[in-house]
Order: sequence, then structure tokens, then C-alpha cells
Amino acid sequence: MSAFVKKTIGQLVKETAALYPQNTALVCPDFGIRKTYAEFYQTCRQVAKGLMAIGIQRGDNVAVWTTNIPEWTYLQCALGMTGGILVTVNTNYQSHELDYILRQSDATTLFLIDSYRGTSFYNTVRQIVPELDSCAPGVLITKNLPLLKNVIYIGGKDVTPGMLTFSAMMKAGEKITEAELDERINSLADDDVINMQYTSGTTGFPKGVMLTHHNIVNNARMVGDVMGMTERDSLLIQVPFFHCFGCVMSTLNCIYHGSTMVILESFDALKALQFIATQRCTAVNGVPTMFVTMLNHPDFEKYDMTSLRTGIMAGAPCPEETMNQVRTKMHCSEIVIAFGQTESSPVMTMTRRDDPVQMRVATVGRLLPDIEGKIVDPETGADLPANVQGEIVTRSACVMKGYYKMPEATAEAIDREAWLHTGDLGEVDEQGYFKVTGRIKDMIIRGGENIYPRELEEFLYRHPKVMNVQVIGIPDQKYGEQVLAAIQLKAGQSATPEEFTDYCTGKIARHKIPRYWEFVDSYPMTASGKIQKFKMKEAFAKKYQNASCIKGEER
Repeated sequence: MSAFVKKTIGQLVKETAALYPQNTALVCPDFGIRKTYAEFYQTCRQVAKGLMAIGIQRGDNVAVWTTNIPEWTYLQCALGMTGGILVTVNTNYQSHELDYILRQSDATTLFLIDSYRGTSFYNTVRQIVPELDSCAPGVLITKNLPLLKNVIYIGGKDVTPGMLTFSAMMKAGEKITEAELDERINSLADDDVINMQYTSGTTGFPKGVMLTHHNIVNNARMVGDVMGMTERDSLLIQVPFFHCFGCVMSTLNCIYHGSTMVILESFDALKALQFIATQRCTAVNGVPTMFVTMLNHPDFEKYDMTSLRTGIMAGAPCPEETMNQVRTKMHCSEIVIAFGQTESSPVMTMTRRDDPVQMRVATVGRLLPDIEGKIVDPETGADLPANVQGEIVTRSACVMKGYYKMPEATAEAIDREAWLHTGDLGEVDEQGYFKVTGRIKDMIIRGGENIYPRELEEFLYRHPKVMNVQVIGIPDQKYGEQVLAAIQLKAGQSATPEEFTDYCTGKIARHKIPRYWEFVDSYPMTASGKIQKFKMKEAFAKKYQNASCIKGEER
């Protein structure tokens, strides 16, 4: 019998508030906010009534372009009560990308904050919707985005032409009765689409992943169960809400288990340390670079980390030394690794809290309960045996409904037997532990030989001067592709290409040794911490487009 639960987000918040009314639900030190679950539930209901007052119907797409602010959590739950679909917008986006998301998603409503990291969200929206300056709030008519009717501003401006303010929306909601809201909540089904997550864009322009209440409530449940989350836990959330790591593995995880959400508006290593210490957090989620930055902060030793117990490291491979330091110096003895993708809500596999450290570094763990996964031949689709590399595929009630308005891309991703093809290369051992060895699209084909960047990266990580390394393929006239390693050296270190070539010689096959070595300070990244290899390929391909092999070299 399946353990999957059938409940909407609205039902979930109501149940948790009834079970743990006096538990702290939300702490936002940056905003002076602290709410119990009883208070949080009532605030979400008030926001839901505001949404109904401005005309949000079940199935309407509602874009939210904000950092990790309290209103985001209210909107997540309130949309779950009204049936509006939360369309997540990356906070790093500029005008062209915002225009694309609003157009592709058919958004009827946009929520935005004033600005973030030097970008004025307010001015960007007015740039792509110039009619705002001359229309009344709530009756927007724009040629560019004909379905967009409402723009809601969250911030400190007194005058916002054409835009409603968040407080004005809340005020409008007072005319909606509690009975009307309950009727709406009860009309929703758990297989309704409730989130449209735009993929991070590590391999190109984002697609709208349609996720249901069922998808994300159950994924949040399983993730928290593996972490051992209970109503006594408090989780520092420093990953962005617009990513599944933030709004499923973090916020919904807490809401399902009655745990406290401690919110960091955007990642800041010093604030993260301060919040963990002052709020006595028991858990912390992040990508490996966040943990590395926190551990290496000059003030790290000043803060008490002893309240920590668990957390999730995901989004990129975790170096063993980082894992060991998080376990010991940060006291996260039960830290786990998670693997998945947005299309699977997102988590497919996790290591377990009692797994040996080596398993928590060398693998991405075992499948979550009731989730199927296997390795298949990328060319034929045939099942592969243990310890043989192929494509990771998964099938479960957590797999997306599809990509919004992209039936061909959906059919390419989900086959006729409902297996989601992840595009990730990996293998699984006899005990069911999965390893991720790279992306199919990242695979380098040099002179007919398949080269897997992850294998080379793992090897180069062992060099004592290396802090991080990314391996990519760039075009080459003779071999089709050549291998390039972009290395981030540890602080105070210097190195030469010859030194690294010597390091590889005799240890790995000649054709795998990088032809090009680049020493870099940083990598192009998504806001959720994933390295964008396609951008690196574009930049270095351009740099070396006229390069040819050194005469006589056959590597």
C-alpha cells in the first residue's frame, strides 16, 4: 500500500495549525517577524481572501518575483488555498527574462518587491509594461502581455501607479467571508497543478514545470522524514524560495512536520551563522558552496553551532572534506545528500542519517519510499545491471504533469511507460545506492572516445591546490572536442598548466588529460547555486575558436 498522502497545501496548513497552534512557524529576523502556526495560518487565510478579492480563480497563473520575504511564504500557502498557480521567478532575471516568463506562463498577476542586488524590479516591470503609468490598479490592459491584469507591489513606496500594494490587496480581502474561502479550499483537488517552477536554466532557457499539490506535499513529507524532522526542529532556509530546494525541501518540509522556518532573505554567510546561533536552529539546508563559505568565514568560531543536528546538501557534488567539516565543526552529524530535479518535485534519492560518511560523499543515496528509479542505456532504453553507467530514470507520483505549453518537450522527458528521463548519467550498486557521474549533454566526445567530466573532476579534486574544478568540452577541428578544465585554486595558491598536466600523466588515460587549463576566480551560476556549464562552454569556445592542436601532440 502506497504511503502517499492526498491533501492540498490549504488542507496541510490547516492541519498543522490545529496540531501545533503555539509552535513557532516562521521567524524572519531581517523583518522582525515571528509567528506561531495559529498566527501563520490566519495570515495565510487573510492573504487568500485578498487573492480572491482581486479575482484570482482556480487555475490562474500568479507570478512571484521576490527574495525570501515573509510574504512569499504567505503567498505559497494562500495560493494553495485559492487554487492559483504559483509561478516562480528567478530573482536574478532582467527585463528580457521576466518578459519571457510572464508571457510563456500566461500570468494574470505579478507580485514583486522594490529591488534586489542593484536591479530595480519596480522599474523593470514598468519598462516591459509601460501602460502601468496610465492605468488604474487592477484593470491593466497591455498589448505586450494581454493576460496580465494585476501587478501587486510589496515594498515601501507610497505611490505605485497602476499597481496595487500588498496591504491594499489584504484590505480588499476583508469583503470575502470565511465561508467563501472555505468553499474555495474545499473545491480544490490534490492533483491540481499548484506550482509552475521554471527550471534553473543550466542547459538553456527555462521551461515551466507543472507540479501538483500531490507532487510537492508528498516530496516535502518524504524529505523531512529522512531528515528526521519533527515539531521540535527549526530549519535555517537560505536557499532561494523560487527553487524547489527552497519551497518544497525547506518551507513545505517545515509546514508538513510542524517545524520552524527561519528565513534568510538571501544567502549571507555571516547572517547564516548568526541566525543559527541566535535561533538555535537544528537543521540547515544549502548547496555545497554555501557550506564552504560559512565554514571559511573569518568569524566562524565566534558562533555556537551546537544546536545543529541535520540538514541537506544538494545541487552539486559535495567534496569529502566539506562533508567532514560540516559534520564536525558545524555539529551536523546527520547531514544528508539529496538528488533529484525540478521535474520530480524534486527529490528522488537521499542518503540516510546513519549512512557511513563515505556513502554520503561517494553516492547520492537510495530511492525515497514509493519512488522507482533505475539505470537505462541512453541509446536503446534497455535496463542496465548494477555498476554499469547509463541514464538515471525515475517513475512515481512525484513526477511532474509536464512542461507548460510544451507537449513535445514533455513527451521527450516522460516516456510512454511514465519514466522521467533525467538526462543525468549514473550507476546504482547492489545495495541500491545511486551515483551521479555527469550529464548526458555534458559528455565530451573526443576523437570517438566518450569522456565523462564528473570522473575527471573527482580526480582533479584530489590535487592539494584545488578548491573547485569544472571540466567541459569545447569544439576542436581535429578531434571534434577537446577537454578544458577550469580550476578555482585555494586561497594563496598559484599553479601552471604544466604542473597539472604532469599531475595527470600516468594516472589517467592520455585522451582524458585536459588540453586546456584555465585558472578562474568564479563560475557562472544560477541563483540556486548550480554551475552553468553551457555558459562556460560558450565563453571558452569563443576564446579558443582559432586554436589548433600543438604540432605532434596526440593526447
